[in-house]
Amino acid sequence: MAIIAKDGYVDNVRDRVENFHGNQLVYVGWDDHLLFSAAWAFPLPPEMPFQGLVSEVMPGSFNDHPDFEKIDWTSVEWVLDGKSFLPDMDKSLKDNGVGHKSLIRFKTPGLMGVNGTRL
Repeated sequence: MAIIAKDGYVDNVRDRVENFHGNQLVYVGWDDHLLFSAAWAFPLPPEMPFQGLVSEVMPGSFNDHPDFEKIDWTSVEWVLDGKSFLPDMDKSLKDNGVGHKSLIRFKTPGLMGVNGTRL
């Protein structure tokens, strides 16, 4: 069914990149770890090195999970906006193709949540 907006309706999009003061909104989700019900959203500078995301940003959100300290970062499988990719840890988010409202998902082989429960 088509939806028609009433006369005078103004679409005020609040998550436009212009509203993040030089940052961009980046979503990060950890596959097979449903203790986190959805991807986390972070306002991050496009110039931030990918390594900064992994070592400075992600621990603040994912560190409560007992598997986080067990991650072998050299074996992590990465997906950016639905496509597999291998990030260059020294390059910026922007140079790795991460844009405003990108979704980064990561999978940690061998770690399937608390006692294998995917939690």
